[in-house]
Amino acid sequence: MSRYRADLALLAVAVVWGSSYLAIKESAVPDGVFGFLAVRFTLAAMVLAALLGRRLSRVTRAELCSGVLFGSILAAICVCETYGVTKTSASNAGLIMALTVVITPLLGRGGVAPLFYLPAAVVTLGCALLSQSGGFAAPGVGDALVALAAVLRAVHITVMSRRSGAMDPAAVTLVQLCTVAVSTAAPAAALGQADLVLQMSARQWMLTGYLAVACTVFAFGVQMWAVRRSTPARVALMLGTEPLWALLIGIGLAGESPGTAGMLGAAMILAGVNWGRAVAARPPGHAKSPHHAGAGPCTSSVSKGGRWRSCR
Repeated sequence: MSRYRADLALLAVAVVWGSSYLAIKESAVPDGVFGFLAVRFTLAAMVLAALLGRRLSRVTRAELCSGVLFGSILAAICVCETYGVTKTSASNAGLIMALTVVITPLLGRGGVAPLFYLPAAVVTLGCALLSQSGGFAAPGVGDALVALAAVLRAVHITVMSRRSGAMDPAAVTLVQLCTVAVSTAAPAAALGQADLVLQMSARQWMLTGYLAVACTVFAFGVQMWAVRRSTPARVALMLGTEPLWALLIGIGLAGESPGTAGMLGAAMILAGVNWGRAVAARPPGHAKSPHHAGAGPCTSSVSKGGRWRSCR
């Protein structure tokens, strides 16, 4: 029953993260990306600090340095992702971000099995088709920026996996959020985006609050709780549904239409991601043994713009 509740919790995180692309598209504008991110992560940091309270007695030097490093990379991810979402569809963005799952193992120290390059190629081709829903042409700026964000997220995950050590994850997460808030507030002020923030509608404020509380604080907290009650394979399975939710929400709520080429690309991305995850989860020397499919490396649960959790 505990594992079943953990599965439901992780599925809820995947749904929330899948909905974040449409929420960003509906609340952010290209000329106000830095101001939007500054507000979002300031709210998230304030909520997390209030929830931690006395439990966060002090932050060590290692936690501070690591949190600033992680947060700097996270800020770059969020800028590319947010600006990219304003220039493409929410469903496209959610599916293209799935590139992280196949890029992350390629950056690992241990390398990957040669078979892994096949699902990686399937996902890459799927992304190319997905960007051609309006007719065959060069990928748009938005698609390219989201793809860059996926690469940066893979770097973010890899760096965190090598530096996390015995640090307090809550403290490092809080430092990350504060780093993103500060590093986006400075360019927002320099570019005069404070006025755009003040002009946000009530609906935009509600969506920004949703992104800060639900997609950041809630999702990270639930993930931390759930991964201790599940296995890496089950975590990967539940969180790996994020692109599917992004596609369904984009089509169902925003009326987005990927077209025939886009739907084929979406199917290839989802199939390639699941295939690549299964290949990466097989220990060396057990490529053909299904009994070892759940004991994956740290690529099996990719955290959205936040912490390295359990295996991901």
